[in-house]
Amino acid sequence: MLPENTNISWVLKRIGDIQTENRPRPSPKPNEVEIAIKVTGICGSDVHYLVHGHIGDFVVKEPMVLGHESSGIVTNVGRDCKILKVGDQVAIEPGIPCYICHFCKNGQYNLCKDMKFAATPPINGTLCQYYCCPEDFCVKLPDNFPSLEEAALIEPLSVGIHACKLADLKAGQTVIIFGAGPVGLLVGAVAKASGAVKITMVDINQSRLEFAKNYVANEVILAVREIPQGLSSIDFAKKFSQKLLESGIEQADVVLECTGVETCIQTGIFMTKPGGAFVQVGMSTEVISIPITVIGVREIKFTGCFRYCNNYKQAVQLVSAGLINLKPLITHRFKFQDAMKAFETVKEGKDNVIKALILGME
Repeated sequence: MLPENTNISWVLKRIGDIQTENRPRPSPKPNEVEIAIKVTGICGSDVHYLVHGHIGDFVVKEPMVLGHESSGIVTNVGRDCKILKVGDQVAIEPGIPCYICHFCKNGQYNLCKDMKFAATPPINGTLCQYYCCPEDFCVKLPDNFPSLEEAALIEPLSVGIHACKLADLKAGQTVIIFGAGPVGLLVGAVAKASGAVKITMVDINQSRLEFAKNYVANEVILAVREIPQGLSSIDFAKKFSQKLLESGIEQADVVLECTGVETCIQTGIFMTKPGGAFVQVGMSTEVISIPITVIGVREIKFTGCFRYCNNYKQAVQLVSAGLINLKPLITHRFKFQDAMKAFETVKEGKDNVIKALILGME
C-alpha cells in the first residue's frame, strides 16, 4: 500500500520526456476541495507541450504536471466549502481566474490575464493522484450522469458550447465545421443539440469523417492534404470553395473552424453566407492571410474563441439530459502507469484514436 502522503504525478521534464514523480499530497485551502483524480483525457495541447515544449508564448521552463481534462471524487474539503462534500463525483474546470479584474467581474473570466490554467506553464496539471481546486470550479455530477469517463470530456465539450454561443447559433441554421477531431466533433454535437438542421464536416482524414457521419454530421467532405504547386493558399481556398459550391455544398449560416490551418480558415470564410457568423476555434500560426474584403462586403461576423466561461454546468446538464452522448468519442483507455503509451497513441494518431483517457491510480 502506498504511503498516505503519496501523490504520483506524470511530469513533463523536457521535450519528449515525461516521467512519474512522487510529489507532496496537496492540502485544500479554505475554499478548495481535494479530489482523487479518476479519469484524465489527453488534449492536443498536452501533446504539443510534450513534442514542442511551448504553445505560442506559453513556454515550459520547469518540470510541469500534464493534464487538464479530468474528473474525480472529493476526498477532503476546506473549512469554508458549503456545496461539496467528501464522496461527491465532480467534473473539474481547470482554469482559475483572479475573480477581481474587469473581465472576471464582467463574466468573461476566460480572458483574465491572471488566469491559472492547469498544464499551462507554469501551472501544474491534473494528471496525478490528488488535485486541489476551488469548490466553485468543480461541478457535482447528478445521479443520472453516465460516468466519470464522460465527465472528463466536459472540458472539451465546454469549448464546443462556448464556440456555438459566440456564433449565436440558432435552431434551423446550417453549419459547416472544419476539423473532425475531438473538438470539432463536440462543436458538432452542440450544434445538433442547438437545433442546427444541417451539419457539414470537413477533414483530410477519411476515417474521422466516417466517424463524424455516424456521430453528428449530415454530410462530410474529404479535403486534399497538399496545395497544388504554383497555387497560393488563398487561390487554392477560392478554387476549393468554388468546387464545393458547384458540387451542391451551400454556404452556411455558421462556420466553425477547428483546425487552425490557413487554407481551412480561408475556405471557411468563403463558405460563410452573407450576414453569417465565422468562429475561429482552432489555434493557428500567429499571422495568416485572410480574405478581408469578403468579410467586409458580406458583413460576416468574424469572432475569435478562447477556451470557455460559464459553460461547465450547462455541459453537464446537456449530457445528463441525454441531448449529447459523449461515450462514442472515447476510443482508448489506458492505465495510469501506461500514460506514455497513451500520449504516443494520440501523437501518432494510432488505431483511429478520437479521445484517449488515462484512468486514475488503482
